Amino acid sequence: MQAAELIVAVTGASGSVIACELLRALEADTRVARVHFVQSEHSRRVMADELGLTQQAKLLDEMLGAPPVKITVHSNANIGASIASGSYRTDAMIVLPCSMGTLASIANGIADSLLTRAADVCLKERRPLLLCVRETPFNRIHLRNMTLAAEAGATIFPLMPAFYDKPTDTLTMVRNFVGRVLAHIGLPQPGAYVWNPEE
Repeated sequence: MQAAELIVAVTGASGSVIACELLRALEADTRVARVHFVQSEHSRRVMADELGLTQQAKLLDEMLGAPPVKITVHSNANIGASIASGSYRTDAMIVLPCSMGTLASIANGIADSLLTRAADVCLKERRPLLLCVRETPFNRIHLRNMTLAAEAGATIFPLMPAFYDKPTDTLTMVRNFVGRVLAHIGLPQPGAYVWNPEE
């Protein structure tokens, strides 16, 4: 199997700890060759607040505890980046967390940033696009936009913790969710909980 090339996008919704754990898992996964990382302008403030980060210039280093090896950072303003073109092959895109504003842009084809353009490319090229939406409660506009995005080919994958594995702490819930996301794109994680009522 050829090593995967993925896109991870982070927006200004709450859920930075899950995005951090996702990036750590991808850095450690030998089946992943490269991760293209792009974040919205608002996500920097949210990530700094939620994770207690202090150095915006070295945000990934602080998140991962070391300089990333596989992660290529793209400016959200760079619409000429490789991932803005369908001719550049990637295997999947994960938007985690996905704000309602980003969802609205993707669902309605407003590709005015690298993040939304890369998502649009995934839809038109029929590549997996996971939108890990984060909001509560949903209003009708949110629900309509989720329907539009799903009809266009995206997978709506809300940031919802599971409890059937009887998690004892938040990190366990976070890792379980990340494991489910990665399993959905063919990268099941070692040690991830799998429901098996026969055991």
